[in-house]
Amino acid sequence: MSDERYLILGSNSFSGATFCDFLAAQGHDVVATSRSEEPHEALLPYRWETRPGSVRFVRIDINHDLDALGRLLAETRPTHVVNFAAQSMVGESWHNPDHWMMTNVVSTVRLHELLRRYDGLQRYVHVTTPEVYGSTEGWVKEDQPFNPSTPYAVSRAAGDMSLRSYHQTYDFPVLYTRAANVYGPGQQLYRIVPRTVLAALSGQKLKLDGGGKSVRVFIHMRDVSDATLKVARAGTPGESYHISGYRLVSIRELVEMILAILGKSFEECVEIGPDRPGKDSAYTLDSVKIRTALGWQDRITLEEGIEDVIRWARRFGPALSDLPIRYEHKP
Repeated sequence: MSDERYLILGSNSFSGATFCDFLAAQGHDVVATSRSEEPHEALLPYRWETRPGSVRFVRIDINHDLDALGRLLAETRPTHVVNFAAQSMVGESWHNPDHWMMTNVVSTVRLHELLRRYDGLQRYVHVTTPEVYGSTEGWVKEDQPFNPSTPYAVSRAAGDMSLRSYHQTYDFPVLYTRAANVYGPGQQLYRIVPRTVLAALSGQKLKLDGGGKSVRVFIHMRDVSDATLKVARAGTPGESYHISGYRLVSIRELVEMILAILGKSFEECVEIGPDRPGKDSAYTLDSVKIRTALGWQDRITLEEGIEDVIRWARRFGPALSDLPIRYEHKP
């Protein structure tokens, strides 16, 4: 472990921040970058507890500051780079699709050009998305053809395909991860699990797009962090790994579960809204590959994870009331 040095890109994201905390808990001193200053500590799990390792944050925007990132590479000499940086949010990608293309394709390709010329890189973990598959039937494996249906998904598929050529041409040490719907304490408040918890605790109505018919697998971000570290250490370069459980729930069932735990009524707490354009009705990831090849398994049940989020919401309650409850787009 002492020979591994981790650089995390996109560390202000929920997934990135939780992974930074997971690494620090393992004793790693982590260098973390994101395009904005660190948000409130309620959204940064690595600020909540004293860890054996540390997290050093440096503000770097891959759209504009690749020279600064190059200097950071030379200074810190990471062996492993894990990239969570991306324009996300499926529905919002329809409004400014060029912004999604700029970050997830153009700037990402420029990043990969920088990294392929860096001589200390052993592993590059590209955290991508099952959205590249479009809506699917059955449990899909890592060789599922791409069939993106939104600007966000198209941009991620393009970045992934570019990396394929980098691996084939330059032997670039990329590994891909695609996770089911992640959740956990510290997640941005507009995501469905914290949004439902906070609406119920504050007595506000939750708007449920399309009545919550979409079917998903939800997986706790600590389980995903464990999988991501296993991929970073022992995955095969050029390979993709699905990170998912096998418990299917509709968004409505998830909301009903959260409200039941909180002793609330669905009818009193929820109003039904229209569905989002291009939203995939389902994607279900077969994760047998990472389970058999790397010995990973998910350990946190959905009920346990929801309780985890509720504890977090109550711990940071006053602070959360001052944080954005809607996605704020940054080009």
